[in-house]
Amino acid sequence: MAIAHLKSEMRDRGDRSNRDDRGGMDKDGDDRGRRGGSFHRKKICRFCSDQDFILDYKDVRMMQSFVTEHGKIVPRRISGNCALHQRQLTTAVKRARNLALVGYVSMGT
Repeated sequence: MAIAHLKSEMRDRGDRSNRDDRGGMDKDGDDRGRRGGSFHRKKICRFCSDQDFILDYKDVRMMQSFVTEHGKIVPRRISGNCALHQRQLTTAVKRARNLALVGYVSMGT
């Protein structure tokens, strides 16, 4: 009899689980999805928007802004560059690495 009582208690606990956010709505009741839901504006290519911004492999500061701390080139979906300028940027970063202007990996751990 005690075993049947424990089984019924366990079933009751399982039925009381919190399943409020299952329908795609967050805790506030907004239907914004599960990944934060904040407004993301469209990223624009900084090379296309500003004609004075020249892509040059000798500009170390500009190259560093497109390379992560692990030495990887930042992808298009993160940087917002267009395909043409992303290809030019990749070539410029590789040239700068070859001349030791930009490192293959960062210093430290």
